[in-house]
Amino acid sequence: MAAEAGGVALGPAVALLAAGVAAVPLFRKAGLGSVLGYLTAGVAVGPFGLGVLSDPEAALHIAELGVVLFLFLIGLEMRPAKLWALRGAIFGLGAAQVLTCAALLTGVGMMLGLPLPVAVIAAFGFVLSSTAVIMQMMDERGETATPAGQRSVSILLLEDLAIVPLLALVALLASFTGTVADDGRPAWLPVLLGLAAIGAVVAAGRWLLDPMFRLLAKSGAREVMTAAALLVVLGAALFMQWGGLSMAMGAFLAGVLLSESTFRHQLEADIEPFRGILLGLFFLSVGMSLNLNVVWGAWPLVLGGVLAFMVVKAAGIYGVARLFGAENREAIHRATTFAQGGEFAFVLYGAALAAGVFDATISAAMTAIVILSMALTPLVVIAADRLMPREEVSLDGIEQAQGLRGRVLVIGFGRFAQVVSQPLLAHRIDVSLIETDVEMIKAAATFGFKVYYGDGTRLDVLRASGAGEAEAILVCVDKPEVADRIVELCKAEFPLAKLYVRAFDRGHVLRLVEAGVDYQIRETFESAIAFGKAVLTGLGVPEEEAAETMGDVRRRDGLRLDMQITGGIEAGKTLFRGNTTTPEPAPLTTPIRGGRALNEEAAAALGQGAPDELERT
Repeated sequence: MAAEAGGVALGPAVALLAAGVAAVPLFRKAGLGSVLGYLTAGVAVGPFGLGVLSDPEAALHIAELGVVLFLFLIGLEMRPAKLWALRGAIFGLGAAQVLTCAALLTGVGMMLGLPLPVAVIAAFGFVLSSTAVIMQMMDERGETATPAGQRSVSILLLEDLAIVPLLALVALLASFTGTVADDGRPAWLPVLLGLAAIGAVVAAGRWLLDPMFRLLAKSGAREVMTAAALLVVLGAALFMQWGGLSMAMGAFLAGVLLSESTFRHQLEADIEPFRGILLGLFFLSVGMSLNLNVVWGAWPLVLGGVLAFMVVKAAGIYGVARLFGAENREAIHRATTFAQGGEFAFVLYGAALAAGVFDATISAAMTAIVILSMALTPLVVIAADRLMPREEVSLDGIEQAQGLRGRVLVIGFGRFAQVVSQPLLAHRIDVSLIETDVEMIKAAATFGFKVYYGDGTRLDVLRASGAGEAEAILVCVDKPEVADRIVELCKAEFPLAKLYVRAFDRGHVLRLVEAGVDYQIRETFESAIAFGKAVLTGLGVPEEEAAETMGDVRRRDGLRLDMQITGGIEAGKTLFRGNTTTPEPAPLTTPIRGGRALNEEAAAALGQGAPDELERT
């Protein structure tokens, strides 16, 4: 009986995992992206497909945590100063896009026969684009850290903030239509509660979180740190929900407050696995929520609504983007990416149904329109990318990568790659060089280098550059997110080539090790070793002793990195010498005078967490 009960409980979970594992690789291989794969798998196993799960809403509530964790990780990358710099894009560009598209879509709703209050809520719900879909697509395409990507993130933040006044608008419209009774609460009370929730989360982030994590780090229990990370994210999300704000906004704010913490990288490593699994479950749940009976029964309204809402919203986004100075290509890309409705529409439409502004038929139809638009978005983006002419770059006689067959392919030809190429050329090894900086290519030509124009983040360019035949691929670009994208493509498409990668910092090294590259090195490590040795000899330390000291530094660094691979970025702190005296140094070799090991206990006692840059060294 126990086995049967266990089988019944595990059956739906196994089916969901099997559907995702089967669908996502196929869709990614076809170039359609993982989002569409998850959505299709959800439709297949949902109540209107194979019927494996009959209650998709239960799974959706759990899966929304994936979006919450995703926003927390975004917040970790958004230091307060960076967020302040984006304030114009958030409240200017974001507000303009939301209000313009809402006005246009309200008109569309009324043309489809909806009453004004219903049309307004339907429009505002569809205006709130899917943070999960957009961020996942941007992440897969390596666009999150670009200027255009940061503008998109700013718009999404404004849309997350907009859910609060929109829920108040539902209550206001309901009172006008007489569908709900006045509860006697003053209109300013929800605003006050929201501000109080934000203030409490900010206060906790500034004065409680870092001391708490420092105390837990001293215990040495890795699982406690992971539990604490989840507690912070979910606690902030729940607290903001109590204040009438969105859970995702609470998680984002918690991430921003911890973005300058000494434990930022540890938190990111702890949260990432949960984020990926739950975000995939979120997309599966959205697919399961698609009511095919509603689509079939009211297909003219649903399909017409999807087409009209997506086209009009895209047109509004394009107009606002151009008005705010975006180039044509960026405006088109933003319009196609944001053309869908999102997960916050489910919240808004649910509130409208409960308040009596929507009836059950309208709510089901609008929900189906939003889900279909989310499913269509990856296809629309792919179609737009293929139909748009290639981005014109003034090459001025520079050759594009085509038909290259070098034994070694070097991607990126800045200062680092120029030195790396010297021993290869000394041994007459055939090297293919590609770069995207036209000025750099021209400058290299004056020194006798033949460098081709090519973007290593594009699979077609890698193929044209000979990555499929190269024995070794050297990734020498100076942006870690670009390097990560190239590594992902090369490991998936060219597994036989040895992969050597220039790393930015320790966090980047850990990601590259996890990705399985053959060799990585931090861009400043060897130069810093040579520099330090030169300083020692210049100060009178004998050459032999200086070499021994630098060997000890190198061994400590290697051991510390090995510990961090298994224990996270905080591991191995006692191997890093600091300039404070500690009672029990832990050197690998006989201590060299003038240097002592900095351990966690001493740092905590002095109130000095290791600076963020020390962790990244």
